[in-house]
Amino acid sequence: MHNSLILAPRSHPSSLQASIQSALQDCRRQTRSLIEGVTCEVLRSQAHPDFSPVGWHLGHIAYTESLWIAGHLARSSHSSQPDLSQPYDQLFSADGLPKAQRQHLPETTEILAYMDRVRSHTLKYLNDNAQTLADTLRLWHWLIQHEAQHAETIAMVLALHHLRPTPDRLSLIQPVSVESDGTSDMVLIEAGEFLQGCDAPEAIDNERPAHVVSTDRYWLDRTPVTCQQYRHFIEAGGYQERKWWSRAGWQWLQSTGISAGISGTISEPLCWVQNDGDRYPVCGVSWYEADAYARFVGKRLPTESEWEKAAILAGQGCVDLHSSLQAGCEQMLGNVWEWTDSWFVGYLGFRSFPYDGYSQTYFDRAHRVLRGGSWASPQSIVRPSFRNWYHPHRREMFAGFRCAV
Repeated sequence: MHNSLILAPRSHPSSLQASIQSALQDCRRQTRSLIEGVTCEVLRSQAHPDFSPVGWHLGHIAYTESLWIAGHLARSSHSSQPDLSQPYDQLFSADGLPKAQRQHLPETTEILAYMDRVRSHTLKYLNDNAQTLADTLRLWHWLIQHEAQHAETIAMVLALHHLRPTPDRLSLIQPVSVESDGTSDMVLIEAGEFLQGCDAPEAIDNERPAHVVSTDRYWLDRTPVTCQQYRHFIEAGGYQERKWWSRAGWQWLQSTGISAGISGTISEPLCWVQNDGDRYPVCGVSWYEADAYARFVGKRLPTESEWEKAAILAGQGCVDLHSSLQAGCEQMLGNVWEWTDSWFVGYLGFRSFPYDGYSQTYFDRAHRVLRGGSWASPQSIVRPSFRNWYHPHRREMFAGFRCAV
């Protein structure tokens, strides 16, 4: 599988140690590459009231790593490991300061040095405790994916700073021939059962437990909705027609002014691709906008079960991100996050890990599920079973969608 973090729990200790070390280093390289050339002023600035500064995310990554390796694993195994999280308990803890107060940060060099110090101790602990690594494998995977998720948030914040708004790696969608019956650009998924979720060591708590789900017969768009397709919705007056919008969506639309824009025109999605970008997936739309478009074309958003089943049938968990399978849906992984019609809730039998609030706090019927990962998602979180979640009014993530019937 393309996900390098899927490891057998009974692998030889040295093999596990090498794999985890490699994954830690790969993830850190991607995190550091995001901030190359970014000024200290930008790293300290809050680009949006709902997002912390980039510098805070960097410090939080190191803080969390030290908290769980030195403060949890080392302490429970009676290993000698300095806990470097304590000096930053308030500054870099998730519940330490409100987002608006996270701009008073140390110099960038100090934050990066802190990350390096923590990582040095982490790798030493990993090397000294290779024999017991299988017993703590799930926590190591969680830490790697914790950094991966914050790395993508860093990319989002930089886009809000207008530094990297257009992802060069965004895959072109293959041209689709749409016939009059409206189904030639869709894939038929037959009714039946499949195994949803994942129980492998790398699975986050909200992916567990894996369980059998039955779906009815349905059609799913072969590719994500493109900028060209979405432009038709805009030009047809979709933002002015109440009938396409849910009640909450229409209220959101009226309160934001998106339907008017600065110059009296529609405010384009946040990651709208200019210069021959029609074939790119639309990116930077809220769930409300995705839902309205689906109604406009006589379709709907898929449930997360329908989305995951299609991804599994397409074999997208076992192939290169940019390969095309003509028999199934395409580009379901690593292109844009895709909104689903499902609320983010725990599966039956859910158990929190590594602490109660990690996922469970968001089981509030206020967050919609996104699937598939984006161009900015590190490989450790790109798999069919991975679940992301956001408020339906948010447009800041690299999110698009595909429709179902």
